Amino acid sequence: MKRLFLLASLIFAGQTGYSDIIETEVTLPDGLGKGVMYLNDRQKDPGPGVIVVHEWWGLDDYARNRAHMLAEAGYTAFAVDMYGTGKVASHPKDAKSFMETALSNPETMNARFQAARTLMLKQQQVEPGRLFAIGYCFGGAVVLEQARRGTDLAGVASFHGSLGTENPAKSGELKARVLVATGQADPMVPAKQVSGFVSEMTAAGADFQLLSFPEAKHGFTNPGADAAGERFEMPLAYSAHADQVSWEALIDFLEQPK
Repeated sequence: MKRLFLLASLIFAGQTGYSDIIETEVTLPDGLGKGVMYLNDRQKDPGPGVIVVHEWWGLDDYARNRAHMLAEAGYTAFAVDMYGTGKVASHPKDAKSFMETALSNPETMNARFQAARTLMLKQQQVEPGRLFAIGYCFGGAVVLEQARRGTDLAGVASFHGSLGTENPAKSGELKARVLVATGQADPMVPAKQVSGFVSEMTAAGADFQLLSFPEAKHGFTNPGADAAGERFEMPLAYSAHADQVSWEALIDFLEQPK
C-alpha cells in the first residue's frame, strides 16, 4: 500500500517516468461530452474498471491524475466530464455556476454517467461485475446518487463529497458497495449530514464503510487545496495522512472479491 502512495506522490510531482499508460480522449454519444480513458498496457488479464468524476472545478489535471494513478495501479480508468462542456473553472464563482447548471438537469447528468458506464463495460480490460465509480467533492455526490438510483456497479467511493440527498436510498435497491471518506473539520459536509448518511445507509441495508478524519478539511486529497483555500478564503486544505489512508482504503475496496 505504501508503494502505491509513493507512486501517487510521484505522479502529482510530474515525475511519472512511465510509458505504459495509454491515454485517449473519448467522445460520448448523443452530444453528451467527452472524457479521457487510461489503459495500462502491461495489464494482461481483465480486472476492475473505475469511472472517475471530478471536483466542482471540472475535468482538470487533478481528476486526470487520479485516473492516471489508477491505471498505474493496474486498473482501467475513465475520467468523465460531467459538465459536458470541457470547461474548467479557475474561480469558485465559475465552479459554482458550472455545478448548478449540471445539477439543474439531473437526467442529462444521469445520461452522461450511463454513457460512461456503457463505454467502460465494452472495454475488454474491465472484468464483468467489477466496474466502480469514484468521485471527489461534486463528483463524490454524483457517484453516491448513482448508487441511490440502483445503478449496477460493483461499488462507489466518495471523497470529501456532499452526503445529503433529496432521494435517499431505499431498502433492497442498492446494488453497489459504498465507501465514503470525509473530514470532520469540513464545514461543507457537517456532522449532521454525516450522521444522516449513516442512518440512510443503515436503513437501506447498504454494504458501506465510512472513514472520518478528525482534522481534515474539504478537498483533503487534493495537493492544490492549500493554495486554493488561501487564495479564495475557503476551508480547503490538503492532508497527506487522510489522502494516503483513503487511497489505500480505495485500493482495498477495488480488490475485494465481487
